[in-house]
Amino acid sequence: MRSIAVWMLALASILLLSSLVPPKWGFFGHRRINRMAVFTLPLELIGLYKKNIEYVTEHAVDPDKRRYATKHEAVRHYIDIDHWDVYPFNKVPRDWTQALMKYTSLHVVNQLGDTLVLTPDPLPKKGESENYFSLQQPDGSLAWSISKTHYERFFRGNILNQYYEDDWIIPCDSFRVLLDQYGTGLDCQAVFAKDHFSEYGILPFHLMVMQNNLTTAFRQKNVNRILRLSAEMGHYIGDAHVPLHTTENYNGQFTNQLGIHAFWESRLPELFADKTYDFFVGKAEYIDDPKEYFWNMVLESHILLDSVLLIEKDLSQSFPPDKQFCFEERLDATIRTQCLEYCQAYHDRMSGMVEQRMRDAIRAIGSSWFTAWVDAGQPAFRLNRVSKPSSTEVAERERLEKEFRAGESKGRKHEGGD
Repeated sequence: MRSIAVWMLALASILLLSSLVPPKWGFFGHRRINRMAVFTLPLELIGLYKKNIEYVTEHAVDPDKRRYATKHEAVRHYIDIDHWDVYPFNKVPRDWTQALMKYTSLHVVNQLGDTLVLTPDPLPKKGESENYFSLQQPDGSLAWSISKTHYERFFRGNILNQYYEDDWIIPCDSFRVLLDQYGTGLDCQAVFAKDHFSEYGILPFHLMVMQNNLTTAFRQKNVNRILRLSAEMGHYIGDAHVPLHTTENYNGQFTNQLGIHAFWESRLPELFADKTYDFFVGKAEYIDDPKEYFWNMVLESHILLDSVLLIEKDLSQSFPPDKQFCFEERLDATIRTQCLEYCQAYHDRMSGMVEQRMRDAIRAIGSSWFTAWVDAGQPAFRLNRVSKPSSTEVAERERLEKEFRAGESKGRKHEGGD
């Protein structure tokens, strides 16, 4: 009995240690694809990136570290697109303003403390531009409607610019200007808006923001900013190529496959990338329509989701249970992770899926960088130009590293363990 008790205590200690290990080793894939993306660039551009290849490699993981510094970061890494619709997700507008507007509600408080709710009308009665939003009374009856054209102008001027604020407060006077177009009086004591969209992820929309920012940095020939944005753009594009970044079931929590996210995204590349993957993918190409390009990579990832989940589910039911998980030493701690034999079986059953998504990400990253440079007018850079961070950048990196090492992630985690 004593020996059994000692064994159980030891096992409990091992499991505790495994739960305390932060996912630092999961950064392998992001660093590798950023590094290899450099070799897709044309001669006119590759010099700048090769001189700074260690920077774009190391800082590929900065967005993940930033999850520990701000609650606004996590949603940039995924989009639970299946929360809103089924493939090809036509109910989700591809334009950022349209998507946020569609899934944001307005709340108007009157003198009595009653709250009237302004919500999107799912079935506009006179076409796309009419009766887009309807104001409902507390009893649910319809008060009146506002056209999409008028509301969009109001939304852009009063709500969109508050996106990163904790509360979206609208002055009553601004709201009355909107109502005056309809000759409608309203007792307004307070107006606020609620975002119901972002919690399910904004990845393809953020990719467009990053692409525009990178183009501006090239136009300004701001080397430090070019390299920082390039490194981080690589991270987000890498995330868009992971099928589990496109679903509510992002960690197998709805299918009894908890931990599959890190299994697919981290464990498999770490085991097999250096041994078998071919990361020389050819030359970067100009992206004619970045918005369509980014959305297509999300849709392509989602198409693979069923295979990711169903293959692992089938394998777990046929593979010997005692050979599915093993204990390994990692970062001075013992962790519980998938056994090599089980990993090999899952990897083989997917027929090169992980390698292909990494290859596609590498080429997409290079194409993003190249497109930003072309759209900025193809500025020339000295081939020996090496980025030296400013004191402000150094301080920001130190703060980011400190927040990351503190280990308190803000926002939803996407790589949960077992």
